[in-house]
Amino acid sequence: MLLVLRALGLGDLLTAVPALRALAAAFPERRRALAAPRALAPLLALAVPGFELLDVPAWVGGQPPDPSAAARLPRGALAVNLHGRGPQSHRLLLAAEPERLIGFETADGPAWEEREHEVARWCRLLRAHGIAADPRDLELTPPPGVARAADGPTLIHPGAATAARCWPAERWAAVARGERARGRRVLLSGSAAERPLAERVAALAGLPASAVRAGRTDLRGLLALVASAGRLACADTGVAHLATALRVPSVVLFGPTDPARWGPPPDRPWHRALWRGRRGDPHAAAPDTGLLALAPRDVLAALAALPEPARPGSRLLFNVMAPRHAGGDMEARRLGNGS
Repeated sequence: MLLVLRALGLGDLLTAVPALRALAAAFPERRRALAAPRALAPLLALAVPGFELLDVPAWVGGQPPDPSAAARLPRGALAVNLHGRGPQSHRLLLAAEPERLIGFETADGPAWEEREHEVARWCRLLRAHGIAADPRDLELTPPPGVARAADGPTLIHPGAATAARCWPAERWAAVARGERARGRRVLLSGSAAERPLAERVAALAGLPASAVRAGRTDLRGLLALVASAGRLACADTGVAHLATALRVPSVVLFGPTDPARWGPPPDRPWHRALWRGRRGDPHAAAPDTGLLALAPRDVLAALAALPEPARPGSRLLFNVMAPRHAGGDMEARRLGNGS
């Protein structure tokens, strides 16, 4: 059996898709399982068919894993740590008595590089163990019956996993008003917990209640919503990686984290990563000062400049040595990021 650990969120799973596909190709004869939160099962089935999901609650921000998680893992598997550098994640997998552990900072594993793009990171880990992995293999096929059109709505996702990455509602409302002034329909996405935020943005922007889709979609519905959008504007959060995977033009706002680690891959000009070049604490309890340095006019200008993507299946160069940011100290374009 092949056992992979990635007990994180939506964006984390999407950045691991090339590595998961590489493992599936390398071990076609093995039963394959991913230890991750149950909510990600629909995305796993779409992105990497053939993996079963073993429900392990997400743990982030240096918090230890659920002590019961080890009991849910199969014994004697080939274990691959796509979760982190260890030691906690290593210890969790070792508790399952694997036949072998592939991971960073192990006796036969490569060194961890802190500023490496997250997609490139896990592909490098596998290549160090003789497993071919292509970081360009990111894309998802839209759900059946869903097609994107250039005149599709502008989708705004105002929430983020932490307060440090949350841009103020008033500014998102200004972006929504600007997009409506361009004659574009605007929709607001988010989780059930983010619905009050989306409703506040809608009220400030003068949008109808029907524009608020936050809390009304499950993961499959969110996939369809993003896939059918003409463009997306959001903070540095999981839905940004959905836009990358689905080739939906996007503008992503960065604050405490460097887009060279977590942003859209380089050489895809239909994505824009906006960043003031400052790093901070992504788990802070207040919006990051670098994020607050971005203004609605910056986002609207980037949305207006988004080009159409190339045809799906085009081979794109993933240059992991791309510069940290280009175009001055505010805007990072055609960059890559990681975890």
